[in-house]
Amino acid sequence: MCGRFTFSVEEHEILKEYGIKPGEDLIESRYNIAPGQQVVTVVNDGEKNRIGQLKWGLVPVWAKYPSIGYKMINARSETAHEKPSFKRLLERKRCLILADSFYEWKKEDGQKQPYRISPQDRSFFAFAGLWDRWKQGDAELVTCTILTKEANDFMAPIHNRMPIILPREHESWWMEQTKRDPNEMHEYLSQLTIETLEAYPVSTYVNNAKNEGPECVEPLA
Repeated sequence: MCGRFTFSVEEHEILKEYGIKPGEDLIESRYNIAPGQQVVTVVNDGEKNRIGQLKWGLVPVWAKYPSIGYKMINARSETAHEKPSFKRLLERKRCLILADSFYEWKKEDGQKQPYRISPQDRSFFAFAGLWDRWKQGDAELVTCTILTKEANDFMAPIHNRMPIILPREHESWWMEQTKRDPNEMHEYLSQLTIETLEAYPVSTYVNNAKNEGPECVEPLA
């Protein structure tokens, strides 16, 4: 699974990359983003890219209670095309969830050691995300989930799952409003190659989701 990540990138870099005009200050440095918090996302409305913040933890439109979101921070790409919660979102409600690294915990000497992981040659990247809008009375939530896959050779010694990082050249295609067949999207995700990653151990300070700041990403001495 992917349960924690970071995003500390200058806003002008993001706006330039996705052709978005400056507006509200939506981007602040975050070093320990956790489920239930707001995450920076990019969607395409059919005419232009739009940046905003969605709550991490999918609450499907049919859900009775929003608390289900804490159980749906990730969607397994191997079965998403079969699941009612994700199938229709694969068709059209796809988004980019922006990050510059993610954390995973490796069992070492009976302890869980956190690692910070990121692509080698990119200052930031996008997870393949799905989103939905939930309403009940006057309450409304717009939420998202991160698609995951079986770990590649690099990640396998750390954890058996990993988030799907979209190649930069595939990001616009992923966001397009074009309706796509869920089975075809499944095939696309199954063949997607994750680029070269790098990782280093960090302090267990990051274990507590309440802890924030650059010390979360400092290499372990």
